[in-house]
Amino acid sequence: MPSAPKPPPEPGRPVNDTMTRRVLVLFLIILAVFVAAAVASVRNINRSVAGSDWVNHTHSVILEAEGLRSDLLVGDGASHTFVMTGDVRDRRASADALADVEEHLEILAALSRTEPVQKEEVSRIAALVSKRIEFIRSVLSARQSGGADAVRAMLAEDAGQPALKEIQKAVEKLKGDELALLTERDTASFLQAQTTRWTVWAGVTLDLVLLAGAGWLIRDDIGARRRAAAVLSKANEELEEKVRERTAEVAAANERLTTENLERRWTNQGLEHQLRYNHLIINSINDLVLVITKATNISRVNPAVVQLTGYEPHELIHMPFSSIARLSSFGREPMLSPITQAMNDGRDLREQHAVVVDKRGREIPVRMALFPLRDRDKVVGGVVIFQVAPPADNPKP
Repeated sequence: MPSAPKPPPEPGRPVNDTMTRRVLVLFLIILAVFVAAAVASVRNINRSVAGSDWVNHTHSVILEAEGLRSDLLVGDGASHTFVMTGDVRDRRASADALADVEEHLEILAALSRTEPVQKEEVSRIAALVSKRIEFIRSVLSARQSGGADAVRAMLAEDAGQPALKEIQKAVEKLKGDELALLTERDTASFLQAQTTRWTVWAGVTLDLVLLAGAGWLIRDDIGARRRAAAVLSKANEELEEKVRERTAEVAAANERLTTENLERRWTNQGLEHQLRYNHLIINSINDLVLVITKATNISRVNPAVVQLTGYEPHELIHMPFSSIARLSSFGREPMLSPITQAMNDGRDLREQHAVVVDKRGREIPVRMALFPLRDRDKVVGGVVIFQVAPPADNPKP
């Protein structure tokens, strides 16, 4: 007796439930492996980032310590030069260097506040440096008031070289400790990177193996899927007609977008050309044009500034504006307050008599104008224009 034929599958029922479940289980395993690898990688990356932060912190401590030592030596040397020459520029250089030393101390104190060992070393350095700064300032004050005998007595009692050597020794100890920490932290960062690499590769390899197994199961299921393809053939023909209609609409939309992109590209090219022309115009004028930040540091100059002052562009960038210019009405005081006040008020300064100090220390009379730069309603800097004043316009200081 012949066997009865198998009934067709019920509508909506999967062709092979067992195959579907197997493939689903494999993909769930793949997803779980992927998530586990991703979580482990993120944790390792976070540890690496933290290690990098510590490395940057260590570098910052080393740089600040070296800057402190350098500025202290500069301030000490300038004070001795001022004692011998009496030149006010040497006194100003010494005062500026000592101010930089105090700033380095503040930064070191901030960097070491969470590190007990560092904090103790920085406190010791700060005590030594403060004592030396107090002595240097007392010498400068005595020399400025004309007390030559007092200065000689102070210098005779000064144990400058031993004091400086003690400070340098403390700084070198701090740097040595930081370099040891740097080596330790670099090693930790390398190990974290290695762990992350192995975690990622292990996850990728396991996922590839699981994907290969899923592919082998899917290949066996292709036969059943082909029967379903015949049922979909008619629907596909209807869809193709709709796709052709939609393609025509998309082609028309793409043509419009292409036209708009061309117009936008021409507009951008026009703006680029205009910016290039503006740069050429600024670089070709004889007036001195400087762009300063809100903190009154120079951020850009034109060739006329370089030609007049003798400074190279890279020397001028980030230089304080007051180091090369001052108002004539302020004598030899730095031109900081008028500039800062004008930018705080958001107003222009025009026809101001000033002097520009070139690299050799010569004072060149100029007329100054300041125009604040705004980002929306906020002043972010300014443009300063100097015109070299003819002899008739030179005010007497």
